[in-house]
Amino acid sequence: MNVAAILKSKGRAVATAKPETTLLEISQRLAQKKIGAIIIVGEAGKLAGIISERDVIRAISEHGAAALDQPVSQVMTKAVISCQETSVLDELMELMTKGRFRHIPVMEDEELVGIVSIGDVVKNHIAEVEMEVTAMRGYLATG
Repeated sequence: MNVAAILKSKGRAVATAKPETTLLEISQRLAQKKIGAIIIVGEAGKLAGIISERDVIRAISEHGAAALDQPVSQVMTKAVISCQETSVLDELMELMTKGRFRHIPVMEDEELVGIVSIGDVVKNHIAEVEMEVTAMRGYLATG
């Protein structure tokens, strides 16, 4: 299974914000939408970074409540690892595990087309394994 299949089932909506958005505003949007990360877009909607719940907590622990008034550009991850719609689940699991992150933007021709979380990957991987088990049981039963 690949990323295109995940996006087909979950949709392509991506929460985005501008680099000047404050960390407080980002925190409120994360809580309101019940999501774990927001993509930061710069000029012409180009990918500029990503901010996650972990980044928010890290900023507050380092700078106290004053961090909430900082623009997200000072806290976000700027070296964003992305994937493509043709990327497969095993590849994503390896990237996310090695990089220790839980969200990965999906890019096609330098355009943001979706986002995939570790939850999406695990859910679809389990479905894939269950299909394989069912197929094997059917094969063994018909002998």
